[in-house]
Amino acid sequence: MTLLQTAPVPEAAAPPAEAGDALTLGRRIRERRTQLGLTLEQLAQAVERAPSQLSAIENGRREPRLPVLRAIAQALGATVDELLADEAPSERAALEIAVERAQRGSVFASLGIQPIRVSKATSDETLRAVLGLHQEVERLHRERAATPEEARRANTELRAEMRGVGNYYAELEAAAAELLRGVGYAGGPVSQQLIADVAQKLGFDLHYVTDMPHSTRSVIDRRNGRIYLGSDVPTRDARAPILRALASVVCGHEEPRSYGDFLRQRVEANYLAGAVLLPEAAAVSVLADAKQQRRISMEDLRDAFSVSYEMAAHRFTNLATERLELQVHFMKAHESGTLIKAYQNDGVSFPSDALGNLEGSMVCRNWTARTVFAQPDRFNPWYQYTDMAGGGTYWCTSRVEKAKEGMYSVSVGVRFEDVKWFRGRETPHRTQSFCPDERCCRRASSELTRKWEDAAWPEAATPTSLLAALPTGTFPGVDAHEVYAFLESHEH
Repeated sequence: MTLLQTAPVPEAAAPPAEAGDALTLGRRIRERRTQLGLTLEQLAQAVERAPSQLSAIENGRREPRLPVLRAIAQALGATVDELLADEAPSERAALEIAVERAQRGSVFASLGIQPIRVSKATSDETLRAVLGLHQEVERLHRERAATPEEARRANTELRAEMRGVGNYYAELEAAAAELLRGVGYAGGPVSQQLIADVAQKLGFDLHYVTDMPHSTRSVIDRRNGRIYLGSDVPTRDARAPILRALASVVCGHEEPRSYGDFLRQRVEANYLAGAVLLPEAAAVSVLADAKQQRRISMEDLRDAFSVSYEMAAHRFTNLATERLELQVHFMKAHESGTLIKAYQNDGVSFPSDALGNLEGSMVCRNWTARTVFAQPDRFNPWYQYTDMAGGGTYWCTSRVEKAKEGMYSVSVGVRFEDVKWFRGRETPHRTQSFCPDERCCRRASSELTRKWEDAAWPEAATPTSLLAALPTGTFPGVDAHEVYAFLESHEH
């Protein structure tokens, strides 16, 4: 997890923590020194340090400890805050910093070439050329990495981590609890006003606009402290979109360097939104009481906190193992049968590809996530037992929900021995699944196969985002040009 650290900086440590900060600090010190007409040796003598040490600080290769930084500021007639400002002291300095930062990055290092020495004699044109070439190499590097295989591996690795911790992240729970304490949450459903208060406390105003970029759910403007949402959001539940946007601030997200980073940030944003809207202590109280009565229900959890069924089901998986000692599985499937999301730590065998990735695989027609689509009653949940290939029986509760891409089922299930804690365990509905044996539900009869195999040419109804290669760019699926133009138009 990448939550922001809020502890104070120790007295002996230097405030800058990253190479980029050290570079900017070094350039500001150098700029101030040259403006005052001081040599490096004179400044070093004033602060009682070796010139080589000051040179390393000015070149951004060494971070001064706080006492040294204070001495430098005093010798230069400046404050520590002035030296630690984020902005480069000049346009030339900003260019030098960008080139230095690029040359110290992993992509440049992988090229195996010597970095150029940035000096006063290096022209602006040379620096811009080096920077432009590096940016193009980095773009190509991201494109090569952004393959379906890379995405599947990232999905598989993150899912294994989630399974290892029971899909429970204590640091995100703590962050959600702190946000709620800050706005005086006293129990029950978390209102939209409380969420607006959370945003305001974090320094953000909410703006509902009619021209949201088509490829985005929300856009956060960190410079001006604004969160942009579509004008139709207030007619729906705006709480989750606002919280997902704020998660980038609360969790300290930076631009993702890989699809794995992007995926982890999405998981953290969704988790934080759920942890705020269904606070841990309150949700556990509801669930523990339901377990004692042997009537755990996703519908009751949904209704207790006025959230969507999918969010209630997600939140249940966060708390089930850590707080209720239950192992569970969750899945979201498109009406075409394609698995969209999945999680399990109860041993259920989800369909997967050769790399172990689940998303995009076809769910057995006999599983609850598929049979629910054939049920005419969409008001009540669908309960079903499924006897699995290789032994073992699982019980599942499922609902169908509508989205712009079509119909989806959201399902939560447990092993047969744990169904005693759930409402709906009395269901008579039962099926058998022999998947991955194709004869279970994927292979048509010999008669139909002979008649149609050479004549049929279907077009998949699965959402194209699951079939296409990963979109390129910092945030997959987002049109950066459209987003930047949008922010520019709303700047003033």
